[in-house]
Amino acid sequence: MNDRPQTTAVLFPGQGSHVDGMGDEVARTAPELHARCLELVGDDAFARAGEDTRFAQPAIFCASLAAAAHESVPGPALYAGHSLGELTALTAAGVFTWEDGLALVVERGRLMAQSAAEQGDGTMTALLKGTPEQAAEIAAAHGLTVANDNAPGQLVLSGSAPALDAAAKDARAAGLRAMRLDVAGAFHSPAMGSAAAGFAAALAGVELHEPKVAVFSCASAAPFTDVRAELAAALTAPVLWRQTLFALQAAGATDFLDAGPAQILAGTVKRTIGEPVGA
Repeated sequence: MNDRPQTTAVLFPGQGSHVDGMGDEVARTAPELHARCLELVGDDAFARAGEDTRFAQPAIFCASLAAAAHESVPGPALYAGHSLGELTALTAAGVFTWEDGLALVVERGRLMAQSAAEQGDGTMTALLKGTPEQAAEIAAAHGLTVANDNAPGQLVLSGSAPALDAAAKDARAAGLRAMRLDVAGAFHSPAMGSAAAGFAAALAGVELHEPKVAVFSCASAAPFTDVRAELAAALTAPVLWRQTLFALQAAGATDFLDAGPAQILAGTVKRTIGEPVGA
């Protein structure tokens, strides 16, 4: 008989996890959060989440934070977030107040959209069925960055559109699948350098509090030790999500809960460690 206590890893998603109607749910369960989001964004971020990172990031943050607040997590917990989800995880853990967390997310989305506009032709391409070694080789050949290691056979390249087009041809010639992502920026690459600098300045003005639970960074696959520095650096660093899931498991996670509206992270858990995921 296994008497090990249940430890739940609560997972908070990044961009691409929005769904229709999530704004209505936030308005119902967290009306203050919903109202403040609309005030800070200056538009309906929930209705426009599919249009631009400026809307997607605060909308997903609010939906995930509101959902997590109403989940009953048995036993001890560990938190981790995918890209944007790091801010949601830290806010849920009490490191930021919800007001500060939301303001930071709005600024993060604005800065990333601005950096993307300055670059002009940056975007991302998913490589499916390939290994990290294959992705690294293709990226190096075309001056690209391996921006995400999400799960076995799910890697993402980031850089200029022409370079990604050339990389996609190489990938398909090697028997891999290449799929352009609907994002308007080379996220988690050096192209986000100006956004990282601006975000560091925003983080410097926000008070930090002791976390209620351990929060893992997806850039290091380890618990945060310097929240401000790590959050800013994460904008130009790869998302090591597969490694983060293994780290959570090694830290004692026996169950995984996807707090996101689209349940995208649940799929990465199943592909990576084969564990059941709660909704």
